[in-house]
Amino acid sequence: MKQGTIVIVEDNPDDEALILRAFKQHKLTNEIVVLRDGVQAIEYLLGTGAYAGRDTTLMPQIILLDLKLPKLNGLDVLKRLRADPHTKIIPIVVLTTSKEEGDMIASYNLGANSYVVKPVDFTKFVESVKQLGLYWLLLNQTPERTTL
Repeated sequence: MKQGTIVIVEDNPDDEALILRAFKQHKLTNEIVVLRDGVQAIEYLLGTGAYAGRDTTLMPQIILLDLKLPKLNGLDVLKRLRADPHTKIIPIVVLTTSKEEGDMIASYNLGANSYVVKPVDFTKFVESVKQLGLYWLLLNQTPERTTL
């Protein structure tokens, strides 16, 4: 598979472990960066705060974003990333437990590329992550540069 970085913004260690296990099980060998709250995600992706000096020309191939995050929720992270020219076109998949239509509508209105509800069943969860990986890392085409 194409070797771009995957950023996972997830505060639940159990969900993180399931995602990582699913990627490993399906032989996704991409570099993975796990960020645990919304502020950390913004700082990492924009190269500020604790990540000041990070080479922001190296952007992830995809961001898996939970909505229910500490410090800054996923919708606010999405809004901020879509407002910045360097992160505006990075594919962002909202991967959440929320089945609320309002969350789904807000996510798409703020620029999410996809909205996936985390399955409770482990086998279905692994299959969902596999399908995400196949589509967003192998089939989906993105430009080399992050700004248009």
